[in-house]
Amino acid sequence: MRDASAGAVDETAERRREQRGWYWYDWANSVYSTTVLTVFLGPYLTSVAKAAADAHGFVHPLGVPVRAGSFYAYTVSASLLLSVLAMPLAGAVADRTGRKKPLLGCCAYVGAAATTGMFFLNGERYLLGGALLVIANVAFVVSMMLYNSFLPQIAGPGERDAVSSRGWAFGYAAGALVLVANLVLYGAHDSFGISEGTAVRICLASAGLWWGTFALIPLRRLRDRRTAATGAPGEAGRASPRQGWRQLRRTLRGMRRRPLTLAFLLAYLVYNDGVQTVITQASVYGSEELRLDQTTLIIAVLLVQVLAAAGALLMGRLARRYGAQRTILGSLVAWTLTLTAGYFLPAREPLWFFALAAGIGLVLGGSQALSRSLFSHLVPRGEEAEYFSAYEISDRGVSWLGPLVFGVAYQLTGSYRDAIVSLVAFFVTGFVLLARVPVGRAIAAAGNPVPDRI
Repeated sequence: MRDASAGAVDETAERRREQRGWYWYDWANSVYSTTVLTVFLGPYLTSVAKAAADAHGFVHPLGVPVRAGSFYAYTVSASLLLSVLAMPLAGAVADRTGRKKPLLGCCAYVGAAATTGMFFLNGERYLLGGALLVIANVAFVVSMMLYNSFLPQIAGPGERDAVSSRGWAFGYAAGALVLVANLVLYGAHDSFGISEGTAVRICLASAGLWWGTFALIPLRRLRDRRTAATGAPGEAGRASPRQGWRQLRRTLRGMRRRPLTLAFLLAYLVYNDGVQTVITQASVYGSEELRLDQTTLIIAVLLVQVLAAAGALLMGRLARRYGAQRTILGSLVAWTLTLTAGYFLPAREPLWFFALAAGIGLVLGGSQALSRSLFSHLVPRGEEAEYFSAYEISDRGVSWLGPLVFGVAYQLTGSYRDAIVSLVAFFVTGFVLLARVPVGRAIAAAGNPVPDRI
């Protein structure tokens, strides 16, 4: 009995150690999401594209006329479409071979290298910026799919909401910390003897260096596990892309037998499309439509980061009391009200933009963390990476529609206000779809124990 008790203690300690290592990947890559996607790259790449535009304000990537102001949104959309092709293969190979950790490391360092290379984005090199964004974003999305698939392996059903929320909070804390350094460098660039553009490029590159440095911690602490397909995690050589696609087809056929899981994914696809578009396009809206300077945008995003970390922990507590599904539904109502208010914001009024940022921050982290933990209950054991590839397709891989709608709305109307208000439809539709999902039945259908409150 003492041996069994000691073994249980050792297993618990090892699980806690893995959880702490798992949090560090959120710490590593969230800086890319905040510094690159949310703050600097959108306005900077838009300015580079405008510098390369013709007299009518158009650039011509691959011979296609594109309004310079829409180039960034279209590039984000293209990167997410490519992610749709990459994620299912990576997920199928990860589950077949049991070698998720090496794949995670490969994606992390490809993305970190591409992000660091953004230091060379200057002048009229908008095509270079677009190419680096596509590479970095595909690597980021695939790595997040692999990272998320560890959650059901390192956390029991009763602790996943808390573990997922802590991971998001950890990531937002890192984003806030680096944004403070970005604000100091950008705001005092003259004192450092560098131009504004150089300061932006240093901030972009620093996100890549941060990503690569701190990714070492989860890669040391997470461990690969046996899979039903291989019997042991070391049998990577038996897998091939063709085998991966065959395994994926089997998974998709299996998912058709779980329509309630697919119903949740559909709801998540819709409302998260709106979330991801707000993340990537808010700084463009602030700079181009509201005429706010870069310092104001950095402070606003810093406010989002701080409140998102607190909001993730707060909504984790609400989920324990009211259930994850109800808490997410409440957050979608808050998203709808916040974006509707954003349409009416006056230009050149930072305080109102800060109020909008506060509203976004309070619901951003929690809605993402609880969605991830809720889905983890719907995943059959042994198929985590493949199911999370479908989840990540819903998370970011199919989030090309929101940026596309945003870009088209601006191209047709010339107004970012019309573009931002169009995103309300994603949250309203997502609310209706999620409210119709019987989550308890969906968990039982996946063969998992149903928590007391879900």
